[in-house]
Amino acid sequence: MRSASALAVLAMLLVLGLTACSPLTLLNGAVPDNANRVVADVAYGDQPRQRLDIYAPTGVQKPPVVVFFYGGSWRNGSRADYKFVGDALASRGILAVIADYRLYPDAAYPDFLDDCARAVAWTLRNAEQYGGDPARVFVAGHSAGGYNAAMVALDGRWLQRYGASPAMLRGWIGMAGPYDFLPIVATSLKPVFHFPGTPPDSQPIAHVTPAAPPTLLMTGMADTTVDPHRNTEGLAAALQAAHVPVTLRRYDRLGHALLAGALARPLRWRAPVLDDLAAFVQAVPAASPRLEMQGER
Repeated sequence: MRSASALAVLAMLLVLGLTACSPLTLLNGAVPDNANRVVADVAYGDQPRQRLDIYAPTGVQKPPVVVFFYGGSWRNGSRADYKFVGDALASRGILAVIADYRLYPDAAYPDFLDDCARAVAWTLRNAEQYGGDPARVFVAGHSAGGYNAAMVALDGRWLQRYGASPAMLRGWIGMAGPYDFLPIVATSLKPVFHFPGTPPDSQPIAHVTPAAPPTLLMTGMADTTVDPHRNTEGLAAALQAAHVPVTLRRYDRLGHALLAGALARPLRWRAPVLDDLAAFVQAVPAASPRLEMQGER
């Protein structure tokens, strides 16, 4: 229902953006107590920011698993701010893993990709321990997190370090991610990617092959932060040309922040973002036979 509280949250999101504290606090505050089972502050590595939270749906046997990476220009963000994402996925029968990763200036490209791959490999190895189906693991992300998810899913170098591979994923979901952004224009991002020495293979679009996992790409067509035509539509076209199963979802009235915000309970009426994401995950069957993890890193 389009309640006054939902409209108030929407107005704040439009003015402040999802990276501001107050809108995220409001979205998280709409999550009912005990809506799902949460296992918090689980270490997937030795660094302080190599931690994750797990949101498990109730009454679901061996649900599919989605590892989600948030945005924030690789400079800010915290898994605690994205409780509403864990709640959204768990409400649709998905075990959600919300992972932190190192940020600039403590880390730069490709350090955060190493963290994300490590979190995904940890999930592949440990999902069953938390009730999830290790044969139905997906990686997802919004904005900068969408870039991270794309690189983990498309560029095998990162998971290979931890005894895994993109072939072990059942699919990936990119939400308004930057997938083709050279030359870098934003001043704040240049040091993150060592511009002008940014390697061309830092771009997800450079890693499209027929072996890529099934893909769901989502974008708000009112996005003025990440160009939906060059990035989302461009990557979708490249994947289609490589005969990769790809689903493209465009939302006419959504901007950059609201694409993720629409996952939250007060804003789901804005667009069927959660419905589309859940339908994609639930439609992909489990891998058979399942590829085995290598090593114990």
